[in-house]
Amino acid sequence: MSDPLGARSDGPPLDHPNPTAPARDSDASAPDSEASRSINERIFETSLDLILVVDSKGNFLRVSPSSASILGYAPGELVGRSAADFLYPEDLENTRNEMRMARRGQGMRNFVCRYRHKSGAIVPLAWTGVWSEPDRQHFFIGRDMSERMKFENQLRQAQKMEAVGQLTGGIAHDFNNILTTIIGMTELLADELADNPRLSNMLRSIDAAAERGALLVHRLLAFARKQPLQARAVDLNDIVTHMISILRPTLGEHITVTPALIPDLWPALADPHQLEDAILNLAVNARDAMPKGGHLVIETDNVRLDTQYAAHNVDVTEGDYVAVTVTDSGTGMAPDVIERAFEPFFTTKDVGHGSGLGLSMVYGFVKQSRGHVKIYSELGHGTSIKLYLPRAEEAVEEADERPPAAATHPAGKETILVVEDDAAVRAAAVRILQNLGYRVREAEDGRSALAILTAADPVDLLFTDLVMPNGMSGRELLRRAREQRPGLKALFTSGYSAHVIDARGGIDEDVPLLGKPYRKHKLAETVRRVLDEAN
Repeated sequence: MSDPLGARSDGPPLDHPNPTAPARDSDASAPDSEASRSINERIFETSLDLILVVDSKGNFLRVSPSSASILGYAPGELVGRSAADFLYPEDLENTRNEMRMARRGQGMRNFVCRYRHKSGAIVPLAWTGVWSEPDRQHFFIGRDMSERMKFENQLRQAQKMEAVGQLTGGIAHDFNNILTTIIGMTELLADELADNPRLSNMLRSIDAAAERGALLVHRLLAFARKQPLQARAVDLNDIVTHMISILRPTLGEHITVTPALIPDLWPALADPHQLEDAILNLAVNARDAMPKGGHLVIETDNVRLDTQYAAHNVDVTEGDYVAVTVTDSGTGMAPDVIERAFEPFFTTKDVGHGSGLGLSMVYGFVKQSRGHVKIYSELGHGTSIKLYLPRAEEAVEEADERPPAAATHPAGKETILVVEDDAAVRAAAVRILQNLGYRVREAEDGRSALAILTAADPVDLLFTDLVMPNGMSGRELLRRAREQRPGLKALFTSGYSAHVIDARGGIDEDVPLLGKPYRKHKLAETVRRVLDEAN
């Protein structure tokens, strides 16, 4: 017995209209047989799956019309040819084995193999096959698995990104506490050593290193979707116009930057500063992909992502979005690079020329903003990255035009209760506030803080971390504290965003969040502002 998918056969296609029906010795049931063949023929002609009749050598004897939509070939282009001409080479031997086992009487076979589409694309097909000994033919039904496999790959990628984000966020949170201590103590030492130029220079170097660490943590938290965001209704056209004025001198004269902004753009719900950083990251990546110069286009658009689009993209919620698209004429990305482009620390640049955090920060920012991001790219034909941000229900807010902060840090005489489980961070905060003139009480967790609040001593402000051990978060502490002291003013601090730690809504809407790591001037200004606000 010869191997299937070997030499071609010149055998004619089947004579009977129903290839799956065995030959009969009697015509006693001819009317029923004719009806059955008619039904089977209609199934064959209208099937969305691919139906093949193949001889023992692997040559196509009959092919359903669905081959045109699945493989790009009309049935007439396949009949008489060997399946080996269309199979993906790596799947050829396994397909031969499946056919051999079927011919040896091992029943219906179920397997997956890939065919080449007429366009050159690879089409994965899940097959059910059976061998008919009387007809000496294989009968196969194949279902196109392209969409299912694409969906499963999206799901795996989303799960992988979520797992990496959880790990990254945890590390970044702990590192934030370390940096808060370093920055706070460095600023305190700077005040003490103002008259010592040599030591002051050393402190400035430490402070600069801490600032670089803070930027790294910010990017890690952005990817992990745990950075503090101040989302509001924004005009993307205004933001893009502002960014282009910055990008033109930044990218250089060899790159042309062109805006393509639509009128009547919907307001988008996003943190404007993080959005500017995202556009800057995309533009810098585009510049690196155009070393000899090129064209950069930044577009805006109103987009409705419907049910069909959401069904094919596992992380998308149906609805209205405002899109900003950054397109370059650069080198483009290969498919395997596109798949990993948003992973933290993944980069195709030479060592020392990229951290691999730019696109991961963009990804995290958009996801945390409840948006969607998509890459379209081909090698040699440039890259287009589209950010979809939720449409804002309210009108665009005016930017906060506060006057610049004074050179001296605002101080006070009030009593502040500092609640922080990290001893080093707590010590730095206490020292800074004491240097500003405040009376300070401290506690390591919520229960210790409540004990202090139960006493008769006055407390003007509760300054508490949001994520704490021993079963009581900063949010819960504030709720219980206000049961004892209604109207108690409060300030939250965390390296995570308020959304991540579920500190929005209800009793917390009036409580600002001071992100870690914070500097002395930011702590001083925020504390003074909260204390000065009317109840």
